[in-house]
Amino acid sequence: MSMIKEFKEFAMRGNVIDLAVGVVIGGAFGKIVTSLVDQIIMPPIGVLTGGIDFSAMKWVLKPADDSDPKHKIAEVAIQYGAFINVMIQFVIIAFTIFLVVKAINRLTRKQQAAPPAPPATEVLLTEIRDLLKK
Repeated sequence: MSMIKEFKEFAMRGNVIDLAVGVVIGGAFGKIVTSLVDQIIMPPIGVLTGGIDFSAMKWVLKPADDSDPKHKIAEVAIQYGAFINVMIQFVIIAFTIFLVVKAINRLTRKQQAAPPAPPATEVLLTEIRDLLKK
């Protein structure tokens, strides 16, 4: 029973839950970026490059052989166009994460820069001290 208790304590830590939430959100964000690259960014790039569809770009090492229906041989190809799409997705994700981290760092710097206000009792004691000096 103690192992179950230890596991429960481990699983309910804030860090583990934060990590789980981050993984789920990251997966959803990955799908959004994939859609952004495939449906919004790549078509204009394809138009600018003369109608080239990057996802269809490949270097065929061995063409498919459909001459014998019983022994079909699949095509063997290096799909460098899909790799280009993934690289663009990576750059977008990396830049977005950079912007988020930069914003978080700016907020934490502002919080650290402003000194905390002294407690009311300390302010009152300071005023009394200043009055006694006069």
